[in-house]
Amino acid sequence: MSGISSPLQLGPILLHNRNVMSALTRNRALPTTVPNDTMLEYYKQRAQGGAGLIVSEGALITRQGSEWEHAPGIWNDEHVAAWKNITDVVHEAGSHLFAQLWHLGRVNHPDMPEQKAAGTPVWAPSAISARGGKFRTLPGQPGYVTPTEIPDPRIIVAQYKHAAMKAKEAGFDGVELHAANGYLVHQFLDNTSNKRTDEWGGSVENRSRFLFEVVKVLIEVWGADRVGVKLNAPGGYNDVGMSLEDTLETYTHAIKSLDEMRVAYVTLVRYVAAYDTSFDGKLRATQHDIVESYGSLFKNSKFFLNGGLTPGEADQLILEGKIDAAVFGIPWIGHPDLQRRIEQGKALDAVLDFKHLYYVPGVALSVGYSDYPTAA
Repeated sequence: MSGISSPLQLGPILLHNRNVMSALTRNRALPTTVPNDTMLEYYKQRAQGGAGLIVSEGALITRQGSEWEHAPGIWNDEHVAAWKNITDVVHEAGSHLFAQLWHLGRVNHPDMPEQKAAGTPVWAPSAISARGGKFRTLPGQPGYVTPTEIPDPRIIVAQYKHAAMKAKEAGFDGVELHAANGYLVHQFLDNTSNKRTDEWGGSVENRSRFLFEVVKVLIEVWGADRVGVKLNAPGGYNDVGMSLEDTLETYTHAIKSLDEMRVAYVTLVRYVAAYDTSFDGKLRATQHDIVESYGSLFKNSKFFLNGGLTPGEADQLILEGKIDAAVFGIPWIGHPDLQRRIEQGKALDAVLDFKHLYYVPGVALSVGYSDYPTAA
């Protein structure tokens, strides 16, 4: 595995290898949105396990009523102090940590306690509900509802900047903008969720404007070489997805522009059947070859690939010069020492505890989270 185990210069940061741990929502920030000691242990284990770069689970940039009521935040000083403990142990273990900045947009719910506490509507580019959803803690377990079209998206751009500043105070090495998987930035990019007729909708340039305006303020705080962006061109999850023609046009424009802005990296998510959905018997995502379609667009920024990769496939893609790093999610859940196992040729044989993938009330936070063993 000489490709995945080789170092990578990411802006001012030297990664010891090209094995990146993906952002992974695990819903463990109890009692509300503040990271805790169990989360610290989880990140510490994976830093010690050899991750070249860890991207934090999605950190909410402001109070929101998501399906994940125990997702962590990064908007106040209490969050900063708690995350600082985590960034310190990750650095002590020789790894690096980027904060993934997250706004869910229309897939929040107005009746969730955190949304009520925020005192704001569920914002979205347009008043179009996503299909699906299941808010398990609300009576009747309702799905998504029609959101409120945000009058001025610059309000949320400012919230991203504030969160980026808090992430810097917390000692992160950089930030990753979550612009994938049907969340707010993705909702602006997609012409099925964005029907605006102003400067924020319509043409590819206008639908991309929110993405670029957010990236600009992140660069103001961090510098371009400490900003990453995650995109999911196929869509599917959370009811997004365009025609192939519109998809290629939109994401070619987005990636070219981000590359010209010289962001540190762009992570592209491949099609993964498990994260697709179907409506009226038709799959929602637009399947196409991500590496073939967009790989040649990278001239300045690093190209990270995510989605169903095996270590062997990732290693080959790196050796062939097709990608710069591989982003793994599920393998890091059950193997806190994933990179060490790869280097030593040891089996990836963990049996995932799907029952406790997310927090289960009444069960210790560590169960199915920080209790996976390392290889002997």
